[in-house]
Amino acid sequence: MPLQFPATAADYRRLAQARLPGFLFDYIDGGATDEHTLAANVAHWAEVTVRQRVLVNVDQVDTSTQILGQTCSVPLALAPVGLAGMMARRGEVQAVRAAQAAGVPYTLSTVGICSVDEVAAAARTPFWFQLYMLRDRGIVRALLERAWAAGCRTLVFTVDLPLPGMRHRDTRNGMSSTGLRPTLLRAQQVLSHPGWLWDVAIRGKPHSFGSLSTQVPDAQDLNAFKDWVDAQFDPSVTWDDIAWLRGLWKGTLVLKGILDADDARTAVRVGADGIVVSNHGGRQLDGVASTVTKLPSIVQAVGAQTTVLVDGGVRSGVDVFRALALGARGVLIGRPWIWALAAEGEAGLKTLLERWQRELHLAMTLAGVTRIADINETHLDR
Repeated sequence: MPLQFPATAADYRRLAQARLPGFLFDYIDGGATDEHTLAANVAHWAEVTVRQRVLVNVDQVDTSTQILGQTCSVPLALAPVGLAGMMARRGEVQAVRAAQAAGVPYTLSTVGICSVDEVAAAARTPFWFQLYMLRDRGIVRALLERAWAAGCRTLVFTVDLPLPGMRHRDTRNGMSSTGLRPTLLRAQQVLSHPGWLWDVAIRGKPHSFGSLSTQVPDAQDLNAFKDWVDAQFDPSVTWDDIAWLRGLWKGTLVLKGILDADDARTAVRVGADGIVVSNHGGRQLDGVASTVTKLPSIVQAVGAQTTVLVDGGVRSGVDVFRALALGARGVLIGRPWIWALAAEGEAGLKTLLERWQRELHLAMTLAGVTRIADINETHLDR
Protein backbone atom coordinates (compact mmCIF):
# COMPACT_ATOMS: atom_id res chain seq x y z
CA MET A 1 0.00 0.00 0.00
CA PRO A 2 1.41 3.42 -0.95
CA LEU A 3 2.59 5.57 1.93
CA GLN A 4 0.01 8.33 2.36
CA PHE A 5 1.22 10.16 5.46
CA PRO A 6 5.03 10.51 5.53
CA ALA A 7 6.41 11.26 8.98
CA THR A 8 10.20 11.03 8.64
CA ALA A 9 13.00 11.78 6.21
CA ALA A 10 13.10 8.04 5.48
CA ASP A 11 9.42 8.15 4.53
CA TYR A 12 10.06 10.96 2.05
CA ARG A 13 13.00 9.00 0.67
CA ARG A 14 10.68 6.08 -0.03
CA LEU A 15 8.20 8.35 -1.82
CA ALA A 16 10.94 10.04 -3.83
CA GLN A 17 12.25 6.67 -4.97
CA ALA A 18 8.81 5.73 -6.24
CA ARG A 19 8.31 9.01 -8.10
CA LEU A 20 11.70 9.59 -9.74
CA PRO A 21 13.36 7.75 -12.61
CA GLY A 22 16.03 5.51 -11.15
CA PHE A 23 19.03 7.47 -12.42
CA LEU A 24 17.74 10.69 -10.83
CA PHE A 25 16.91 9.04 -7.51
CA ASP A 26 20.36 7.46 -7.40
CA TYR A 27 21.94 10.83 -8.16
CA ILE A 28 20.50 12.42 -5.00
CA ASP A 29 20.55 9.28 -2.86
CA GLY A 30 23.86 7.65 -3.68
CA GLY A 31 27.41 8.10 -2.44
CA ALA A 32 30.96 7.38 -3.50
CA THR A 33 31.95 3.83 -4.51
CA ASP A 34 30.76 1.36 -1.83
CA GLU A 35 29.01 4.06 0.23
CA HIS A 36 30.57 3.17 3.59
CA THR A 37 31.06 6.84 4.52
CA LEU A 38 27.51 7.64 3.46
CA ALA A 39 26.23 4.95 5.83
CA ALA A 40 28.57 6.02 8.64
CA ASN A 41 27.36 9.62 8.40
CA VAL A 42 23.88 8.47 9.35
CA ALA A 43 24.75 5.69 11.79
CA HIS A 44 27.17 7.68 13.91
CA TRP A 45 24.60 10.35 14.81
CA ALA A 46 22.51 7.63 16.43
CA GLU A 47 25.45 6.76 18.70
CA VAL A 48 25.32 10.23 20.29
CA THR A 49 22.87 9.87 23.18
CA VAL A 50 20.95 12.75 24.69
CA ARG A 51 20.87 13.22 28.46
CA GLN A 52 17.26 13.36 29.63
CA ARG A 53 16.40 15.68 32.54
CA VAL A 54 13.06 16.05 34.33
CA LEU A 55 11.23 18.50 36.57
CA VAL A 56 12.86 21.48 34.89
CA ASN A 57 10.79 24.52 33.92
CA VAL A 58 10.60 24.16 30.13
CA ASP A 59 7.40 26.11 29.60
CA GLN A 60 9.05 28.58 27.22
CA VAL A 61 11.24 26.64 24.79
CA ASP A 62 12.60 28.73 21.89
CA THR A 63 14.15 26.96 18.88
CA SER A 64 15.11 30.17 17.08
CA THR A 65 18.67 31.42 16.76
CA GLN A 66 21.00 33.32 14.46
CA ILE A 67 23.30 31.73 11.91
CA LEU A 68 25.87 34.03 10.32
CA GLY A 69 23.81 37.04 11.33
CA GLN A 70 20.53 35.68 9.95
CA THR A 71 17.61 34.91 12.25
CA CYS A 72 16.38 31.33 11.81
CA SER A 73 13.39 29.53 13.30
CA VAL A 74 15.67 26.54 13.84
CA PRO A 75 19.48 26.29 13.53
CA LEU A 76 19.27 24.73 10.10
CA ALA A 77 19.86 25.68 6.46
CA LEU A 78 19.11 23.88 3.21
CA ALA A 79 22.41 22.78 1.68
CA PRO A 80 23.11 23.26 -2.02
CA VAL A 81 21.79 20.37 -4.11
CA GLY A 82 22.56 20.25 -7.82
CA LEU A 83 19.82 19.43 -10.34
CA ALA A 84 17.02 20.13 -7.84
CA GLY A 85 14.91 21.32 -10.75
CA MET A 86 15.06 17.81 -12.18
CA MET A 87 13.56 16.33 -9.01
CA ALA A 88 10.55 18.66 -8.91
CA ARG A 89 9.19 21.22 -11.38
CA ARG A 90 11.35 24.36 -11.02
CA GLY A 91 12.59 22.71 -7.84
CA GLU A 92 14.92 25.47 -6.66
CA VAL A 93 12.05 27.97 -6.73
CA GLN A 94 9.80 25.66 -4.74
CA ALA A 95 12.63 25.04 -2.27
CA VAL A 96 13.40 28.69 -1.57
CA ARG A 97 9.71 29.40 -0.99
CA ALA A 98 9.40 26.48 1.44
CA ALA A 99 12.60 27.40 3.28
CA GLN A 100 11.62 31.02 3.71
CA ALA A 101 8.13 30.07 4.84
CA ALA A 102 9.79 27.90 7.49
CA GLY A 103 12.22 30.66 8.45
CA VAL A 104 15.48 28.94 7.44
CA PRO A 105 18.14 29.82 4.83
CA TYR A 106 18.20 28.23 1.39
CA THR A 107 21.43 27.70 -0.57
CA LEU A 108 21.27 27.72 -4.37
CA SER A 109 23.76 25.42 -6.10
CA THR A 110 25.95 26.66 -8.94
CA VAL A 111 24.53 23.73 -10.91
CA GLY A 112 20.90 24.37 -10.05
CA ILE A 113 18.37 24.15 -12.85
CA CYS A 114 16.81 27.50 -11.97
CA SER A 115 19.03 30.55 -12.32
CA VAL A 116 19.96 32.83 -9.45
CA ASP A 117 17.70 35.48 -10.98
CA GLU A 118 14.70 33.15 -11.18
CA VAL A 119 15.17 32.11 -7.56
CA ALA A 120 15.61 35.74 -6.49
CA ALA A 121 12.30 36.62 -8.13
CA ALA A 122 10.57 34.00 -5.97
CA ALA A 123 12.40 34.83 -2.74
CA ARG A 124 11.14 37.30 -0.15
CA THR A 125 14.49 37.65 1.59
CA PRO A 126 18.13 37.06 0.57
CA PHE A 127 19.23 33.45 0.08
CA TRP A 128 22.69 31.89 0.04
CA PHE A 129 24.66 31.05 -3.10
CA GLN A 130 27.05 28.10 -3.48
CA LEU A 131 30.10 28.25 -5.73
CA TYR A 132 32.68 25.86 -7.15
CA MET A 133 36.06 27.18 -8.22
CA LEU A 134 36.15 26.82 -12.00
CA ARG A 135 39.21 26.87 -14.21
CA ASP A 136 37.93 30.01 -15.92
CA ARG A 137 38.25 32.62 -13.18
CA GLY A 138 36.40 35.10 -15.37
CA ILE A 139 33.30 32.92 -15.08
CA VAL A 140 33.78 32.72 -11.30
CA ARG A 141 33.90 36.51 -11.13
CA ALA A 142 30.78 36.79 -13.32
CA LEU A 143 28.89 34.31 -11.12
CA LEU A 144 29.79 36.27 -8.00
CA GLU A 145 28.66 39.53 -9.56
CA ARG A 146 25.39 37.95 -10.68
CA ALA A 147 24.73 36.46 -7.23
CA TRP A 148 25.46 39.78 -5.52
CA ALA A 149 23.16 41.62 -7.92
CA ALA A 150 20.43 39.09 -7.10
CA GLY A 151 20.71 39.98 -3.42
CA CYS A 152 22.85 37.09 -2.15
CA ARG A 153 25.10 38.11 0.71
CA THR A 154 26.29 34.69 1.94
CA LEU A 155 28.60 32.67 -0.30
CA VAL A 156 29.10 28.97 0.40
CA PHE A 157 32.27 27.89 -1.35
CA THR A 158 32.71 24.13 -1.79
CA VAL A 159 36.33 23.13 -1.22
CA ASP A 160 36.17 19.33 -1.44
CA LEU A 161 35.50 18.88 -5.14
CA PRO A 162 38.74 19.22 -7.10
CA LEU A 163 37.36 16.34 -9.18
CA PRO A 164 33.93 14.64 -9.15
CA GLY A 165 33.79 11.54 -6.97
CA MET A 166 33.29 8.03 -8.34
CA ARG A 167 29.66 7.04 -7.83
CA HIS A 168 28.98 3.49 -8.90
CA ARG A 169 25.22 3.95 -8.93
CA ASP A 170 25.61 6.55 -11.70
CA THR A 171 27.50 3.99 -13.75
CA ARG A 172 25.01 1.19 -13.19
CA ASN A 173 21.94 3.27 -14.07
CA GLY A 174 23.43 4.85 -17.20
CA MET A 175 23.65 8.42 -15.93
CA SER A 176 27.41 8.78 -16.27
CA SER A 177 27.69 6.88 -19.55
CA THR A 178 27.17 7.94 -23.16
CA GLY A 179 26.04 6.05 -26.22
CA LEU A 180 22.93 4.22 -27.32
CA ARG A 181 22.61 1.65 -24.53
CA PRO A 182 22.78 4.11 -21.60
CA THR A 183 20.43 6.45 -23.44
CA LEU A 184 17.89 3.66 -23.91
CA LEU A 185 18.27 2.63 -20.27
CA ARG A 186 17.56 6.17 -19.06
CA ALA A 187 14.63 6.47 -21.48
CA GLN A 188 13.13 3.27 -20.09
CA GLN A 189 13.37 4.67 -16.57
CA VAL A 190 11.73 7.94 -17.63
CA LEU A 191 8.84 6.26 -19.46
CA SER A 192 8.11 4.07 -16.44
CA HIS A 193 7.48 7.22 -14.36
CA PRO A 194 4.73 9.08 -16.26
CA GLY A 195 3.93 11.42 -13.36
CA TRP A 196 7.48 12.75 -13.29
CA LEU A 197 7.61 12.78 -17.10
CA TRP A 198 4.58 15.07 -17.40
CA ASP A 199 5.14 17.28 -14.38
CA VAL A 200 8.91 17.79 -14.50
CA ALA A 201 10.34 16.65 -17.85
CA ILE A 202 7.63 18.32 -19.96
CA ARG A 203 6.15 21.10 -17.82
CA GLY A 204 9.38 21.92 -15.96
CA LYS A 205 11.49 23.12 -18.89
CA PRO A 206 14.01 24.57 -19.56
CA HIS A 207 16.42 22.00 -18.17
CA SER A 208 19.83 23.63 -18.07
CA PHE A 209 22.18 24.93 -15.40
CA GLY A 210 20.36 28.24 -15.23
CA SER A 211 23.09 30.36 -13.65
CA LEU A 212 25.59 29.08 -16.22
CA SER A 213 23.38 29.35 -19.31
CA THR A 214 25.13 32.46 -20.58
CA GLN A 215 28.52 30.80 -20.09
CA VAL A 216 27.64 27.70 -22.13
CA PRO A 217 25.41 29.14 -24.86
CA ASP A 218 26.00 26.28 -27.30
CA ALA A 219 24.92 23.50 -24.94
CA GLN A 220 21.94 21.66 -26.39
CA ASP A 221 20.96 19.57 -23.38
CA LEU A 222 21.71 18.93 -19.72
CA ASN A 223 24.40 16.36 -20.52
CA ALA A 224 26.32 19.00 -22.46
CA PHE A 225 26.13 21.36 -19.49
CA LYS A 226 27.31 18.59 -17.15
CA ASP A 227 30.25 17.72 -19.42
CA TRP A 228 31.29 21.37 -19.49
CA VAL A 229 31.06 21.74 -15.72
CA ASP A 230 32.98 18.51 -15.06
CA ALA A 231 35.78 19.78 -17.30
CA GLN A 232 35.83 23.08 -15.41
CA PHE A 233 36.51 21.64 -11.94
CA ASP A 234 39.98 22.81 -10.99
CA PRO A 235 42.28 20.47 -9.02
CA SER A 236 44.96 23.18 -8.84
CA VAL A 237 42.98 25.31 -6.35
CA THR A 238 44.90 26.21 -3.18
CA TRP A 239 44.43 28.44 -0.15
CA ASP A 240 45.81 31.31 -2.24
CA ASP A 241 42.69 31.08 -4.39
CA ILE A 242 40.54 31.36 -1.27
CA ALA A 243 42.36 34.58 -0.40
CA TRP A 244 41.63 35.82 -3.94
CA LEU A 245 37.98 34.88 -3.50
CA ARG A 246 37.86 36.64 -0.12
CA GLY A 247 39.04 39.79 -1.86
CA LEU A 248 36.25 39.58 -4.42
CA TRP A 249 33.34 38.70 -2.15
CA LYS A 250 32.36 41.47 0.25
CA GLY A 251 29.67 39.47 2.01
CA THR A 252 29.82 36.45 4.31
CA LEU A 253 32.14 33.65 3.15
CA VAL A 254 31.59 30.05 4.26
CA LEU A 255 33.93 27.20 3.30
CA LYS A 256 32.10 23.89 2.92
CA GLY A 257 34.01 20.61 2.97
CA ILE A 258 36.31 20.98 5.98
CA LEU A 259 37.11 17.65 7.65
CA ASP A 260 40.39 18.36 9.42
CA ALA A 261 41.27 20.68 12.31
CA ASP A 262 44.40 21.99 10.55
CA ASP A 263 42.32 22.93 7.50
CA ALA A 264 39.82 24.60 9.80
CA ARG A 265 42.58 26.75 11.31
CA THR A 266 43.78 27.72 7.84
CA ALA A 267 40.23 28.62 6.83
CA VAL A 268 40.09 31.06 9.72
CA ARG A 269 43.46 32.56 8.75
CA VAL A 270 42.36 33.26 5.16
CA GLY A 271 39.25 35.07 6.35
CA ALA A 272 36.38 32.57 6.28
CA ASP A 273 33.41 33.75 8.32
CA GLY A 274 32.21 30.19 8.75
CA ILE A 275 32.99 26.59 7.85
CA VAL A 276 30.89 23.52 7.21
CA VAL A 277 32.28 20.27 8.58
CA SER A 278 31.42 18.09 5.62
CA ASN A 279 32.51 15.11 3.53
CA HIS A 280 30.15 16.07 0.71
CA GLY A 281 27.48 13.74 2.02
CA GLY A 282 29.77 10.76 1.46
CA ARG A 283 29.75 11.50 -2.28
CA GLN A 284 33.43 12.24 -2.83
CA LEU A 285 35.84 9.81 -1.13
CA ASP A 286 34.53 6.65 0.46
CA GLY A 287 36.50 5.76 3.56
CA VAL A 288 36.89 9.23 5.09
CA ALA A 289 35.55 9.85 8.57
CA SER A 290 31.91 10.64 9.28
CA THR A 291 31.28 14.29 9.99
CA VAL A 292 29.96 13.74 13.51
CA THR A 293 33.20 12.06 14.55
CA LYS A 294 35.27 15.01 13.26
CA LEU A 295 33.02 17.77 14.60
CA PRO A 296 34.30 17.91 18.23
CA SER A 297 37.98 18.33 17.32
CA ILE A 298 37.20 21.03 14.77
CA VAL A 299 34.99 22.89 17.23
CA GLN A 300 37.78 22.70 19.78
CA ALA A 301 40.25 24.09 17.23
CA VAL A 302 38.26 27.03 15.82
CA GLY A 303 34.83 27.15 17.43
CA ALA A 304 35.68 30.31 19.36
CA GLN A 305 36.94 32.06 16.21
CA THR A 306 34.39 31.24 13.51
CA THR A 307 30.92 29.82 12.94
CA VAL A 308 31.09 26.02 12.71
CA LEU A 309 28.25 24.29 10.88
CA VAL A 310 27.99 20.59 10.03
CA ASP A 311 26.23 18.41 7.47
CA GLY A 312 26.15 14.75 6.53
CA GLY A 313 23.69 12.18 7.83
CA VAL A 314 21.43 14.60 9.72
CA ARG A 315 18.00 13.01 9.53
CA SER A 316 15.84 14.54 12.30
CA GLY A 317 15.35 17.38 14.72
CA VAL A 318 17.02 15.22 17.38
CA ASP A 319 20.12 15.05 15.17
CA VAL A 320 20.07 18.85 15.06
CA PHE A 321 20.10 18.85 18.87
CA ARG A 322 23.01 16.39 18.88
CA ALA A 323 25.01 18.63 16.54
CA LEU A 324 24.43 21.67 18.75
CA ALA A 325 25.45 19.73 21.85
CA LEU A 326 28.71 18.78 20.12
CA GLY A 327 29.46 22.44 19.47
CA ALA A 328 28.06 23.24 16.03
CA ARG A 329 26.12 26.48 15.59
CA GLY A 330 23.76 24.80 13.15
CA VAL A 331 23.38 22.13 10.48
CA LEU A 332 22.94 21.96 6.74
CA ILE A 333 20.70 19.28 5.29
CA GLY A 334 20.73 17.96 1.72
CA ARG A 335 19.12 14.60 1.04
CA PRO A 336 16.16 15.05 3.43
CA TRP A 337 14.99 18.26 1.79
CA ILE A 338 15.41 17.02 -1.77
CA TRP A 339 13.60 13.76 -0.92
CA ALA A 340 10.67 15.75 0.49
CA LEU A 341 10.64 18.10 -2.50
CA ALA A 342 10.75 15.23 -5.00
CA ALA A 343 7.98 13.40 -3.15
CA GLU A 344 5.49 16.18 -2.46
CA GLY A 345 6.93 19.43 -3.75
CA GLU A 346 6.93 22.64 -1.77
CA ALA A 347 4.18 21.41 0.56
CA GLY A 348 6.15 18.29 1.45
CA LEU A 349 9.27 20.28 2.24
CA LYS A 350 7.32 22.69 4.43
CA THR A 351 5.86 19.75 6.33
CA LEU A 352 9.29 18.17 6.84
CA LEU A 353 10.78 21.40 8.19
CA GLU A 354 7.82 22.00 10.50
CA ARG A 355 8.13 18.46 11.86
CA TRP A 356 11.86 18.86 12.47
CA GLN A 357 11.19 22.04 14.42
CA ARG A 358 8.74 20.13 16.61
CA GLU A 359 11.28 17.34 17.09
CA LEU A 360 13.93 19.83 18.15
CA HIS A 361 11.45 21.49 20.50
CA LEU A 362 10.67 18.11 22.08
CA ALA A 363 14.35 17.22 22.42
CA MET A 364 15.06 20.52 24.15
CA THR A 365 12.08 20.03 26.44
CA LEU A 366 13.12 16.56 27.58
CA ALA A 367 16.75 17.61 27.92
CA GLY A 368 15.70 20.46 30.18
CA VAL A 369 16.98 23.37 28.07
CA THR A 370 14.96 26.28 26.72
CA ARG A 371 17.39 28.23 24.53
CA ILE A 372 19.53 27.15 21.58
CA ALA A 373 22.51 29.08 22.96
CA ASP A 374 22.42 27.01 26.15
CA ILE A 375 22.72 23.60 24.46
CA ASN A 376 26.15 22.10 25.11
CA GLU A 377 27.96 18.83 25.81
CA THR A 378 26.42 18.58 29.29
CA HIS A 379 23.18 17.69 27.50
CA LEU A 380 24.73 14.48 26.18
CA ASP A 381 24.73 11.23 28.15
CA ARG A 382 28.38 10.23 28.28
